[in-house]
Amino acid sequence: MARDEEFTQFVVARGPALRRTAYLMTGHWADAEDLTQTAFSRLYLAWPRVRVDGAEGYARMILARSLVDARRRFWHRERPTSALPEQPGPTDLAEDRLDLRRALALLPTSQRVVLVLRFWDDLTVQEVADVLRLSPGTVKSRTSRGLNAMRSVMGPDAVLIHEEVQ
Repeated sequence: MARDEEFTQFVVARGPALRRTAYLMTGHWADAEDLTQTAFSRLYLAWPRVRVDGAEGYARMILARSLVDARRRFWHRERPTSALPEQPGPTDLAEDRLDLRRALALLPTSQRVVLVLRFWDDLTVQEVADVLRLSPGTVKSRTSRGLNAMRSVMGPDAVLIHEEVQ
C-alpha cells in the first residue's frame, strides 16, 4: 500500500479519537483542531519511519509535546489566580461532564496531559512515561497532584466520568 493511502486510512480511522484527546488536553475545540492538525502534519513527515502498529502512540506523543511546547511560549502562559470560579452542584450527567472539563482546564498543562493520557486514553503509567519521555515516578506524582487538584475543585465525592466527549 502506498504511503499516502496508509496515512489517509490512519487519519480517517484514528482522527476523531485523537481530536477528542486534544480537546481534553486543551479545553477548546479550536485549539484541539489546531493541535491535531499539527500532530498529523508532523506524523506525515515521519510516516516512512513510523511502524503502523505504533502510529497512534507516536501521534499522542506529538500531541502532548506540541501542547507543552506551545504553552511554554511567553504569549501563551497561564496566569494563576487565587479565586476559583464558583462551582454549582451537578444536576445531571451533562453537567458532570462540563464540571470535569472545567476542572481539567484549571490544571497546569503537565498535569492535564498526564491525566488525559492515563484516564481518557487508558494508558498505563509506563506507556504515559514513554509517550512523554518522563520517568514513571514523575507520571505518578503528576497524576496524584492533578487528581488532588481536581478533587479540591469538584469536591471529594465527585464522580469522574469516562465517557465519550460530545
